[in-house]
Amino acid sequence: MSDAAIATTGLTKRFRGRAVVDDLSLSVPRGSVFGFLGPNGSGKTTTIRMLLGLISPSAGSISVLGEAMPDRGASVLPRVGALVEGPSFAPYLSGTANLVRRDTADRYAPGSTRSARVEAALERVGLSHAAGKHVRAYSLGMKQRLGIAGALLTDRDLLVLDEPTNGLDPQGTREVRNLVRSLAGEGTTVFVSSHLLAEIEQICSHAAIMRAGKLVAQGSLDELRSASGPRVIVTTPDRAAAADVLTGLGLAPDATGREVEAALGDDGPPAEDLAAALVGAGVRLRGFAVRASSLEERFVELTGEGFDVEQ
Repeated sequence: MSDAAIATTGLTKRFRGRAVVDDLSLSVPRGSVFGFLGPNGSGKTTTIRMLLGLISPSAGSISVLGEAMPDRGASVLPRVGALVEGPSFAPYLSGTANLVRRDTADRYAPGSTRSARVEAALERVGLSHAAGKHVRAYSLGMKQRLGIAGALLTDRDLLVLDEPTNGLDPQGTREVRNLVRSLAGEGTTVFVSSHLLAEIEQICSHAAIMRAGKLVAQGSLDELRSASGPRVIVTTPDRAAAADVLTGLGLAPDATGREVEAALGDDGPPAEDLAAALVGAGVRLRGFAVRASSLEERFVELTGEGFDVEQ
């Protein structure tokens, strides 16, 4: 656990007797961009609130940056930046004025370097050109970036972002995505809660999947994808016949879409044998491929629920 930026053991939160987060044991490697996945209502935000000491757990332990939370919060939290459930700003103040107000409220922030740090934070998120504009004139993407700037007014070892691209247009999404990549490149551990598959696959190195308050999988993206084994994809106008052939070979094909797909598993028949059997049965092939399972397929397999792949 010494290499973990965040580690929990048996973390549980109950509201009115119901476990919203249930026996969660999580490990977030230092220096990673970690995706915390799950449909809305799966316990992601409640977990984040416990990690940051905003609410107390009903059971279990939390370690953030190697120190116990919430007991060591006074020494840990100055090293953590967070954006939870969207940023909130005074709309008739400028971006600069909003950050100055936020920094003034931080008792650990030195006043002598405040102006320089606000300027640097705005530059870091690409908002120098809009620093003097009223926040009411900002786009959603600009507001999200301003919220992240507020979390980065002082150097942080860990950045926690709860649904950072929720409600953004494609341009705003790209802006936040590029910012997360740049922060990770500087060595900051970034913990991103999201229900959007596309975001996680593009920016994260590791992920955990939640379902109804329980952790169902965690690891690197490659580990999560490979857990289901490879899949065969057959493109053909004879979908029903192709499905029959694959079923006869012991597979469980899905022919509901434009293609016929089936998981091969670790001991499935070789791809060349599948292709030969399809051709031998008179199935006309327009395409034949074997590929690793996608993160979306793994998510559906583990949770039984769909995943938003676009905003």
